[in-house]
Order: sequence, then C-alpha cells, then structure tokens
Amino acid sequence: MDFSQGHTRNKSGARPSRPRSSTKGPLDAEEAPVMSPISSQAARFSSTHQASSRTSSPLPRSPAPPKSPAPSTAPVTSKDFSFLLRPEIYHQISPLSVPTPFRSPPRQPAPDTPIPDLLSRGHFRAAAIAAVQALTSSPVSATAAAAHPPADPADHARIFELLYTRLACLCLIDAAPLAAQEAKALEDLNSAFYLDPLSGAHLAPWALRVLGVRLQAIGFGDPRRAVMSYYELAREARLQVARAGGKGRDPSEVELWKRRLAELGVKVAGALVEMDDLAGAAEHLATLGGGDQHFNVGGDGRLAMSRALLWLHLGDVEAARRCVKDGKGGETGESIVNALADMADGEYEAALEKWKTLRRTMEENNVHDEMVGVNMTVCLLYTGNMAEARDILEGLVDTGQTSHTLLFNLTTMYELCTDRHKNLKMRLAERVASKPPTSQGWEKTNADFKL
Repeated sequence: MDFSQGHTRNKSGARPSRPRSSTKGPLDAEEAPVMSPISSQAARFSSTHQASSRTSSPLPRSPAPPKSPAPSTAPVTSKDFSFLLRPEIYHQISPLSVPTPFRSPPRQPAPDTPIPDLLSRGHFRAAAIAAVQALTSSPVSATAAAAHPPADPADHARIFELLYTRLACLCLIDAAPLAAQEAKALEDLNSAFYLDPLSGAHLAPWALRVLGVRLQAIGFGDPRRAVMSYYELAREARLQVARAGGKGRDPSEVELWKRRLAELGVKVAGALVEMDDLAGAAEHLATLGGGDQHFNVGGDGRLAMSRALLWLHLGDVEAARRCVKDGKGGETGESIVNALADMADGEYEAALEKWKTLRRTMEENNVHDEMVGVNMTVCLLYTGNMAEARDILEGLVDTGQTSHTLLFNLTTMYELCTDRHKNLKMRLAERVASKPPTSQGWEKTNADFKL
C-alpha cells in the first residue's frame, strides 16, 4: 500500500501553494499524532464493509494465538460484564474427536486441576471447559468450584483472562469455528464501552483484542472486517508510540508498541492473502520494507520470518530471501528461508543438503528442531527416499515432538507404505498418548492421525 497519498483540495485565486507534505499511514511507526488518512485500499475496504457482510464466506482456520504482555493495571470504574457470562454463548466440546488412547481416565486431568496447570501440561480441551465453568458459574463439583471460582460480573480482568483462555484453547484444539461463534458475543471491541472512563485505557488485554479481530471476521463471515479492525488497532498503536516517546517515559514501552505495530502490518498481509487478494497482499508487504528495524526486536527475527513466509506463499522467493538477509531473520533464519526457497523452486536436492547441514549444526548443540526434520523428510520423499524419511519422523516422535504437521506427515507415510495403515496409526496414537504432558499440547485429535 502507498500511504503517501491523501486528500487534496482545490485552491482559488493566484496565490501559490507549496507542495503537499507526505503523510504517514496507520501502520507506520512514526512517533507523530495519528491523524493521517489511511491508504486508498483501506478506504475501499471501509466503503464496502457493509455489503461484504452479506456476501462473504468464512475464512479458513485460525492460527494459534500469540502470547501478549498483560495490560497495564489502572483504576477503573465498575462496569457490568454479565452479558459475557451467559451459558448460551458457549458450546459443548465433543470428546469424540479425540482418539481413544487420549480419553483414558487415568491420563485425563482431575476436574479440580487449576487452569494454569492445565495449560502448562498441554490439556487445552480441559482448560477450555474449565474456563467456561468459571465464566458461567457451572462447575461439575464442589472441588472444581474451589479450583475455578465463578467470575464476578464487575471483575473485567478475570473475565477477559478466562475468555482469552477459552478462545485460544479452542483454536489450539482445531475448534476455531466454535471460537468464532463465541467471539461474536464481544461485539465491537473498539466501542467506548470497553474503555476506562477515568483513564481512557482499554479494559481488554491486547492479545484478546488481536485474536478477536480474526475470530469475529470468521464468525460474521466478513473477511474485510479483519483488515479494517487491524487498521483500527494500528491507529491506537501509533498513538501509544507517540505518547510513550515523551520525556521520562520507559523506552521499552516504545519498543513494545512498535513491535505490536509491526505485527499488525504482517497480520494485514495475511488477511489479504486469505481473501485471495494476492496482488494487494504483495503491494502491502512491499510497504513494510521501511520497518526492518522492528522485525528483529529481541534478536529472534520472528516477524522477519513471518514476512518471508508470506512472500514464499505469494511465490516471490527473492523477496523472501531479502527479508532475512544480513541476519534480520535471526541466527538461522536466513538458512531456513533459503532452504524453503529452494523447495519452492522445486530444487529438492539442493534444499535437502541445506536441511542436513542445519540439522547437524543443531544436533551438535543437542537441539532436535522439528521444523527442520519435517522439511528434510519432505525433500527425502520427493527424492525417492521414503524409508529414510519415515525413520526420521518416527525418531522425532520418540524425542517428544508431536505437532499436527509431524503426525499428519507420518501417517501419510504409513498410507503410502502399506494398505494396513490403520493399525499403524492407532499404534502411533498410543505412543503419543503415553508421552508425558508438555506445554506444547498433549491431547490430539483424530485429524492429527488421519483417523
């Protein structure tokens, strides 16, 4: 997008006019007041917002939500949030989508297990159920009520914490459509109702607001809603950057809001891709080039990697390589993107050598990176080494790696190797269920094993 364009007005008389000064869009991290007009493309989204709500279809599944720092605690006046505590808002979660080995009672957590413990052990379905029990005051027992005390309608911090836990866990167990329907109860998170009348601060945590944008776009069947909502959040982020940049303010707060602004820029591109507006996504991604200094905050290069992956999705491998060039993608980001770019170009032999080099380097540091292993097995499959690829995937499972991608690829290998793959899949489910719980997620679904 080109944020340098704006509205102009005709001038009368012979009085000369100076050239119009450039303006900044809401996704630019310029420490200035947030009064600039948005780009022409964003304006087009705004003008067609109501029409699209009747004709658009829901988006695909939502990715797992990112962790966000807790909001600042400021004195607030009492507000009634009982409209979020109605039981009819929330859906029942069927256990039938979970393979039998995971439903074994000895392996399931106790009903009175605190929600933080459920999250730390990867019991996301149980955490989602416990959050609703606390929100709706419907615990299954007295001990569960003590572990999950009912939320007070005026305690907005606890209500939003429980609601974020519920929605995020639904996304993590591949139940994003349910989360999208439940997120509709929040209605307009940008309304004045959610602001503290005394300080003007937003009462909902940033992570919930960002997650709510995507889920509500799915729930209301309006993908344009996500783009416009991200722009609204971006305007607020720019205003916070300007405020935090004042004298005597904490520099880390400025960096926090700049990072959030950079994340929103990537999310807008992702929303455009999901709308099949690939040209708009490419144009928008190109405008993010001036913010490279914010794509490697903390040295992890996560945002630079996200932007590179979007370029690969759009088919521009050279743009993807530029995103992580000169260390902008972290220590190994450039090597990873180069290997993925070779795969995108169909150069599986060259990509395989890069993955093998990365794997050796990580194993020397006693690191078993699942992403490297899975991509290496894909290259092995395309180069005719299926048996070796299967051994590597099973080895990753033995080390405790059990993501959806790994399990799905391994069960696909079983289908390619034999007609008796169902028994292999069930034995794999039993192996994964016998692993100790981790925060990465323990309980799996039938879809993970293609059952």
